Parts: sequence; C-alpha cells; structure tokens
Amino acid sequence: MYRELQERPDQVGVGWQEFFSDYRPAPGHSAPAPASAPTAPSTPVARQTALPPDAVPLVGPARRLAENMEASLAVPTATSVRTVAVKLMEENRALLNQHLAEDTGGKVSFTHLVAYALVRALANHPAMRTVYLEAAGGPHKRTLPYVNLGLAVDVQRRDGSRGLVVPAVRNAQAMSFAGFFAAVNDVVRKAQRSQLTPEDFQDVTQSLTNPGMMGTTHSLARLMSGQSFILAAGAIAWPAEYQHADERTLARLGLSKVMTLTCTYDHRVIQGADSAAYLREVTELLAGEHRFYEDVFASLEVPHEPLRLSDDRNPYLGEDGAAALADKQVAVMQLINMYRVRGHLLAHTNPLATAVPTHPELEMSRYGLTVWDLDREFATGGLAGEGRLPLREIIAILRQAYCGTIAIEYMHIQEPDQKAWIQQRVEGVEWGKLVGREDKKRILQDLNAAEAFERFLHTKYVGHKRFSLEGGEVLIPVLDRLIGEAITMGATEVVMGMAHRGRLNVLANILGKPMERIFGEFEGNLDPQSREGTGDVKYHLGAVGSYTGPDGRQARVTLACNPSHLEAASPVVEGMARAIQDQIGDTSHIRVVPVLVHGDAAFAGQGVVAETLNMSALQGYRTGGTVHVVVNNGIGFTTTPADARSSVYATDVAKMVQAPVFHVNGEDPEGCFAVATLAMAFRYAFRKDVVIDIQCYRKWGHNEGDEPAFTQPLMYARIRDRRSVRKLYTERLVNRGHLTLEEAEAALGDFQRRLDAAFEATDHGHAPAAHVRTAPPPPAPPLPVPPEIEAGQLQVVMDRLCTLPADFQAHPKLVRLFEQRRRMLAHDAVDWGAAEALAFGTLLAEGFTVRLSGQDSRRGTFSHRHAVLVDQATGREWMPFAELAPAGAAFMVYDSLLSEYAVLGFEYGYSLQRPRALVMWEAQFGDFANGAQIIIDQFLAAATEKWGQRSSLVLLLPHGFEGQGPEHSSARLERFLQLCAGDNLRVLVPSTAAQHYPLLRAQARCEPAVPCVVMTPKSLLRLPAATSRAHDLAGAFRTLLPDPAPPAAPTRLVLCAGKVFYDLLEGRAQQAAGPFLLRVEQLAPFPTAEVAAALAALPTVRELVWVQEEPANMGAAFFVLPHLEPLADGRPVRLVSRPASGSPATGSAHVHQAEQDALVASALDGSS
Repeated sequence: MYRELQERPDQVGVGWQEFFSDYRPAPGHSAPAPASAPTAPSTPVARQTALPPDAVPLVGPARRLAENMEASLAVPTATSVRTVAVKLMEENRALLNQHLAEDTGGKVSFTHLVAYALVRALANHPAMRTVYLEAAGGPHKRTLPYVNLGLAVDVQRRDGSRGLVVPAVRNAQAMSFAGFFAAVNDVVRKAQRSQLTPEDFQDVTQSLTNPGMMGTTHSLARLMSGQSFILAAGAIAWPAEYQHADERTLARLGLSKVMTLTCTYDHRVIQGADSAAYLREVTELLAGEHRFYEDVFASLEVPHEPLRLSDDRNPYLGEDGAAALADKQVAVMQLINMYRVRGHLLAHTNPLATAVPTHPELEMSRYGLTVWDLDREFATGGLAGEGRLPLREIIAILRQAYCGTIAIEYMHIQEPDQKAWIQQRVEGVEWGKLVGREDKKRILQDLNAAEAFERFLHTKYVGHKRFSLEGGEVLIPVLDRLIGEAITMGATEVVMGMAHRGRLNVLANILGKPMERIFGEFEGNLDPQSREGTGDVKYHLGAVGSYTGPDGRQARVTLACNPSHLEAASPVVEGMARAIQDQIGDTSHIRVVPVLVHGDAAFAGQGVVAETLNMSALQGYRTGGTVHVVVNNGIGFTTTPADARSSVYATDVAKMVQAPVFHVNGEDPEGCFAVATLAMAFRYAFRKDVVIDIQCYRKWGHNEGDEPAFTQPLMYARIRDRRSVRKLYTERLVNRGHLTLEEAEAALGDFQRRLDAAFEATDHGHAPAAHVRTAPPPPAPPLPVPPEIEAGQLQVVMDRLCTLPADFQAHPKLVRLFEQRRRMLAHDAVDWGAAEALAFGTLLAEGFTVRLSGQDSRRGTFSHRHAVLVDQATGREWMPFAELAPAGAAFMVYDSLLSEYAVLGFEYGYSLQRPRALVMWEAQFGDFANGAQIIIDQFLAAATEKWGQRSSLVLLLPHGFEGQGPEHSSARLERFLQLCAGDNLRVLVPSTAAQHYPLLRAQARCEPAVPCVVMTPKSLLRLPAATSRAHDLAGAFRTLLPDPAPPAAPTRLVLCAGKVFYDLLEGRAQQAAGPFLLRVEQLAPFPTAEVAAALAALPTVRELVWVQEEPANMGAAFFVLPHLEPLADGRPVRLVSRPASGSPATGSAHVHQAEQDALVASALDGSS
C-alpha cells in the first residue's frame, strides 16, 4: 500500500494517507522506486547462419546474457577456492529471522550474509576492487572507490521458462547491513516483477552468483568484462562422506555443514595471493570475526547479542567422556535455571532502548558450552514437558519464554507450585498463539479508540492539561483483557485505582463515561450531578461504569477518585474492594477484583506502595490478589530512573510479597494481551498479587504544556521519531498476513469515525458563569440519638461478652477483669472499656457490622479492650463479640501492620462501601496519625468537597499530656480543627465512659455520613472519676458537660476538653471557691448555641478562660477562641496553656508535672 501511495497518491484513501504520514521503513525494509517498463539493451547480432525451424531467438535479457558470455572468453581468469564451515552463520541467521518474524516480518537469507561479507571484506582488499581497462592505446588498471555488486537472480518468464539477470546493488560499500538487506530485497523484487531498467545492469564491479540454491557444491562462474571478480557460493550441506550419517552422530562428532566459495578474478590485474587473502577475510567474517555479526544484529536492531564461535570441547571423544558428559549435563541444567532467574535481563522490553542487553551468567561459554553443543541432546528436567532435547531447542524455548518482548521475574517465589505453574504456561508456548484472530481485531479497536481520544483532545484543547496516555495507549487493551478475563473467571465487580496519567482515556474507553461529559469538563461545564462545592480537576475524578466483555457478560467497574498525591488511592481501593467482598460474602475473592494502575517512579518511590503490598496477605486486609499495572514511562516528571531508584526495576518492591512480575514491551500489543491473560489467571489460581510492567514512553512532557527536551533531549529525540503503537500494530498485522488490506482499511475508517464522533459529542457552547461561594457549607447536623437499650438488655449483652467458654483457659488477670466488667452495670461504675464493649455489642445485636483495626487494637495499646482472648494452654483464640453478631452483621478487629498511611487509607475505602457499619481506625498513640496525614488531608477532610464522597470513618486517637514525652502526648488536635469546614469533619473529645458509648452508637447511624475524629483517653481508661453510672449510658452524646459540683455565683467560666478537666476538678477541690468548669466534648462543629445557653445561665461570670494542656500554638485555642469572643459580649477571654513550643511536650516526667501544676494553678486563681 505504501508503494501504491508513492506511485499513485491520488488513488489512496485519506485514512491511508494519514497512516503513512509519519511512516519510515523498518531497518532492512524500504520501498522500491516506481516501476517502469523493462527494456533491454539492443546489440547487433554477431553473426547469422541458417536456422533450424525449431530454433528460438534469444531476445531481451537472455540475448544480453549470451553476448556477455561470449565477451567473457576474452578475459583471462584464475580461480581461488575455499571451503567455509557455516555453523555460526546458520545459528545467527536463525536468531535474526526469529527476531524479524516477531517484529516486522522478512527473512535474512544466506545470500544476504555472504554478499554482505563479500562487500565488507572489499574495504580491506583494494586489489579486489581493481578492473582492467584498455585506453589511450594501452592496458591500464583502476582501483574503484565504490562497489556496485551484481546479484545473479533466477527469474521466471511469463512463458514459464527461467532466465538469469544480474542487476546491481549500487554503492554497497556505504551501506549498513540493514540498508544492504533492503537494497538486495528491492532489486530481487524488481527482477521478479520484471521492473528492472537498463540502469540496474550498468557498471557492475563485482558479482555474486549462488548455484548452491540448485544443490551445486562447486562452480566456476564466468567473469564478465569490466568486473574485478565473480564469487560463486556452493550449496550448504554436510560433506559428501557424512551426508547419510545419523544426525545425532554428527552432532556428537561436532561437525558443521560447509559451503564452497569460488572466486574467479581478472588475472590481468588481480593475483592469486590477493584472491586468497580476500577469501580468508570473507571466511573470517562468516566465522564471526571482526564483529561481523555484532554489526549485523545492531543494524537490524536485534535486541540480542549474536552467538560466537569457539573450539568444541567434545565430551564424547575424550578419555574422560562420562565425566565430561556429566559436566555438560550439569552445565545445561545450570543454564536452564539461570535463564529462569536472569533471562529477563536479556529481554527487549524497553521500546526506546538501543543498547543490546547482556549478562555473563547467560553466556554459554560461562558453563563450558559452545555452538557445537547446540545439536547435542541433554536432559531438560521437564522443560516444556520434554525429557530430552537438543541444546538448540532448549535455548530457543528459554529465549522465547524469557528474553523476547516479554520478561518474567518469578524465581524469587518460594512456593514450588507457583513457579511450576508459570513455567508450564510460558516454556514451550508461543505467545502469539495466545492471541486469536478476533482478539487481534479487538486489540486494534482498543488502540484505535485510545489514540482517537487523545488526538482529538490534543487538537481541540491545545495546551490543556490532560496527562495523556500517548505512548502508553496499550493500557486500554490491557485493562480490557484483564476485566474480560476476570468476568470469565466469575467476577461481577472490578475496583480500580490509578493516578492522573491516562485517566481520562480509561474513563472514556473502559468505564464508558460519555465523551460529551468529559469534553464538557474541558469546556468548563460543571457536572450537573456534582454537589455544590469546590470540585476537582477532571483528571482526578472517579466514576462507576458497566463493562461489557467480548462474550457479552457484564461487570460493574468502579474507578476511585484520586488526588495528585501519587499512590494515595492504592490502599483506598483495597479497602473498597474488601468491603464489597465482605458485604456480598465473597470469602473466596472470586466476584470482586481490585486492579491498580501505577506510574513507574511512584511505584518505586512512594512508601505507601510497600505498605499496601504488605497488607495483601494479611487476614484483615487481603482481597484475594490485586493486579498491579505499571505504566512505565521511564521517567518521573523530569527525573530519570538512575536518580529515581536504586533497584534494577521500578517493580522490585513487589518481590517483597513474592508477587510475579511480567515486564512487557508497550509496543507489542499482543504480548501485553498475553501477559494480561496470564496475570489474571495467576491471580485467580493463587489469590495473590501480580504485577504487569508495561514499558512504554510518555509522548509529551509531564503535562502537555511542559517541555521535556529541557532535561531529556536524547530521550525525546527518539520519542519524536516513533510512530504510534496503533500504526505499528496495524503495519505488523498486515505484514504478517493477520489482517487483510480491506480489514486494515476498515480499521482506519473506524479510527476516523471515532474522531468525528468525539467532535460531534462535544458541547461547543459557552461555559456557564462560575459560582463563587462566599460562605462555608452549613455544619453537620448533631449526632443522632441512638435507640435506648434497657438496662436488663445491656446486662444480657455484658454477660454474653464476659462468659468464657468452659474449655477455654484465659489468663488469670483477664478472668478477673471480665468478672469485674460483668458487675460494672450493677455497681454503676462502667469504665471506658466496658462502655465501648457495650456499644459494640449492642450495635452487633441491632445488625450493624463493626470493624476496628490499628496497631495492637485487639488488646488495646493500654490493655483496656481485650476483644480477642488467647487460650494460655493451646493458643486458641476466642472473640467474645462474635457471639453477638447475627446473620448479615460481623465483628472484625485486627491488629494492623505497623503502618498508618496504608491502613488508614484502607479503612477509609472500606467505610465508603459499607454505610451500615461502624468502621474505626485506632492509632497506637494519637500523634502517630501524622504518618497518615495524606489520607487525612486529601480524603478524610476534603473528599466531600472535591468529589461528593462521604465516609463515616471513626479515628480513635489517644491524646493527653501525662508525662510520656513529645511523641506520646498530643494527637495534634490543632491539625484536625484546622481542616474543619462545614460538615466535613466532627472532632470530639469525650471525657466519660457514658459519652463514648452513645458516640459510637450514633456514629454508626449518622446521616449524612461525616468522618469523626475522637481524642480518646489514656489515664482516663482506669480513672474512677471517668466511670459512669448505668443510667448515664442512655440518651444522646452531649456536646457540653456541665460542672458536676458547680460553685455558687462563679465569676469565671473555665472551658476545657479532655483529661485536663479532672486535673482542674481536683485542684479546685482544694480551694474554698473557684470557677465554673465547663467541658466542651465536641469541638467541631463548635457548639455555639449550647455554650451561649450555658453562659446565659451564669450571670455572675465576668471572665472566660480556655484551658488546654497543649502549648499555645497547638491544641484547640486557635479554633475555640474566635468562637468564644463573640459570645463573651465584651468580657475578657483568656487562654491558659503551656507556652508556645516547637515540640508538643517535655521529655521529663518531673518537668511535665511542674508544668501541669502551674497550668492548673493559673486557670484556677486567675493569673496569666
């Protein structure tokens, strides 16, 4: 089609013209010049005689050939003969053709290699470029600076007869092998199509003929006048005496097929020594010397090194034959194992790579093996299901499995069955056979859709940030295949997460988000379904869609919203997937599959990736395996891999959980398809994570307005020269015969129709006027009042929680604790642990699911919970709460991995999908929450504003200044209060067990859902003053708690929150009079009306004081004081706190107590 375009451009469709607009023939391929009618030089007939009636005149090329033969009789010639072993040429030619078959098509013949060796050798032997001339009355010689190599081509005429033509490959000395290969193919094609012109025959300087094609082993060719020499290549065959020998015997003997080269030269100007030296160098080149094959492989861009020749170390002929053979067998097994371990290092997975990868542990010579061993049989250990194979086939199987455009890392896995599973599916399997004809059509459709989408955006919305997928469009067929395979294996829902690159394309082509909505976002149109708020940029938005697979079956696909903080959504997606699995009872992890799409720099650089991977096999967090797809652009913004990681691959972190890693070249769509099939099958077979590393590139900068050549000029010079993967794949399908020209035409038409449809789908009207919000959203409504549980029913719940199984041997201290807890209701002394247990138990009885995770959460950091008991004799576990959960509800409590970021992200995601559940994350100490600050800032606090995404997640953060040092005192209350706006967060500081109980019961029911941050106590867990009476558990959570012993006519109102109240209460008890103490149990939304009412009830108050244990620049002061000042009605509002400090607390318990005494005294006596 390209030749037709060049010859008749007006007859080629627009689609093909666009397709070839950036076409450059692959190495070794070129388009011939336009055809012209063949002509032959006319030469007068030398003599005439009477002709028999059946004589046929010689005309055209045949006549010219006869005349040349006659003329050659006048050239005095001599001939040199050399027999060449072709073992290495055979082996390397096979490697070349394997690469071409997998890539662009075409085939290297022996003639190509011999002819190129002939041309290369001429550079060092100018005598063989000498021609004889007769001029100015005498003989002369001339050493030509160029080589016009004549190639004898056997052609079939229209009448069925055969003839020989010798067109020239001009200026062959200046060609690389790729150029020479293309030029030879062009002249041969022209000869076979009768398209040669007189110019093609002119000024031939040397010739090559190949009588070996007809089985001739030795030929003395005739030298044409004006040429230096003609070289004839004989048949490639075993020497005659071995031609009927057993091939296995020949392999054991280490014999090579041979080829005879005869060089007939003009003896007037070339001597025998010249010819002999020349043939010696040709032989050396064909034997791999002078980097001959290295240059050939490099020229054709073969991503492997050629084989090299070395002497045979024959194990069959020596005195120590048995031992030598055993050594060879051991070497073969070592080589097989090393290909499985290191073969990925030789693979051609990076489309931009130019260096040929090598590794010493994959060299045959390292194990004492040579090319002479290739035909010898060895035991394989079951490779590809075979017991014994020739080494050639062993290496071919291993290279095909591990060293092509697909590379696999899996030998780090410790489970033999998983390694065997992979070996059985890749060794001896042709990747291409995993992709059927219909699959190829679907792949091309996906690539068409992906490129059409990006091209439209690039031309329509110039300069807009969209973080395009260009260069990595193969992600779309990969996701298509992954989801389709998941459906085939029983999935009904796929939960996805990904960063911004390619997100819009995935939304359009995988989730089916209407293009007019996407384009409307570019036009500035707001989504009418979005809530009023600030919203987010279009490449952060999530969606829910219905995916239809090739067989028509459907699955729900959810793409989670994602901030710019790369990988932050990964644990969120895992939590979402696990929640859905728990909700529908998918304990076998068949129906719900998580898929995460990563960038290479983020996967290697973001610690949350390791944290999320580390959750993958843990009971509380496993989802049955996640398929990770790394879109590997080979760059992170402007940072190269050399600066971005210390590991070989961006995916090396996944080896920590023994996940297999499939690296694949992003310009091999069928390889990507096959890997996607294998990856999902592995996930379902073993219910564990698996990684696909698509090595591709990023066509533009970090965003479309960025100039990447500032920092990566060489990389982007290569990228600018690359055609899209859609075009490359279309070309490959046509060249291989897998796609007809008509089907290709239809695919191009489909591409154009998609572009047109995208344009028509766009609303080109003016964007609506921007709405500027002038006030924050209204605050969240009060926590609902949970249903009251009668005292008798509470005791029933407590009894069931505290009754141990008869055969269970609990720790003696816990037996006493549970007996004490059983009596707390009756004694009106319900402590914190008991109140929490009652809240959990009653919620479970009402059908709510309760989930709690965190570091040491089953026991509780301060040993107050004991949600799981361990038998002291057997190690058996018993969970009291499991006794209370009816069908449809569950109690889940997990000691988490030592992570805050990923675990909080997981629980946030879980809470999104389980509205009828109390989901809690507990920090070991409150200040450890800063390890999860990204989740708090980007999701917990902002998701409602950005994405309309609501969560009822509860954060339990132990908080209080008790002399435990800077890192175990403050939960950084100020940070949460700073994030509060409208209804996005509740921040509570309960100070009694009776407050904690309704708080938890109410949070499970709150509508709309609002995340709740609870400053939980430490010392109050066992403080008698913080216990509650049974009847205090009834009713609602109270935002304020009044003074339990109010003084008469107080002049000062002291407001506080949390533990410091009890310090103030104790200090005031030692005074005759003192201020009124008011506990603020809910800081946000601030209870303005309730405080105003309390203040109105205290007419004698002349001063308001906010007391906090935290330094002045921390805690709630900055948040509370602006609320108090309007309520004070001119009365002074004073802060009592520790002085401002960069550290939350002192590291000395002695200093802490002195500070605390001074703080209490200042609050009580009115001093500042």
